[in-house]
Amino acid sequence: METLDFQSCIDACNACANACDHCAASCLKEEDVKMMARCIATDMDCAQVCRLAASLMARGSEHAAAFCRLCAEVCRNCGDECGKHQMDHCQQCAAACKRCAEACEKMAA
Repeated sequence: METLDFQSCIDACNACANACDHCAASCLKEEDVKMMARCIATDMDCAQVCRLAASLMARGSEHAAAFCRLCAEVCRNCGDECGKHQMDHCQQCAAACKRCAEACEKMAA
């Protein structure tokens, strides 16, 4: 497949990684940081996985589809965690994770 075939998924992965980075940084500024520990950890994992998925797609790796299936799973996990918190940054991250999971599932199908 050509990189253009992956572009919408690459874009979703990059947007999700950025949202996760923002969410993690914002969670660190919350009053009860300890309560946000799982959210921060899932954000960091998700951002890294999304960036690797985007990179694999960009170079047309034969492992892109398999990795995107994993990326979708990690995004759903992160989105579920972020969705538990009412802060805007968590809700925005949860939405980005959902969009990315859907894009990765579609790409990997």
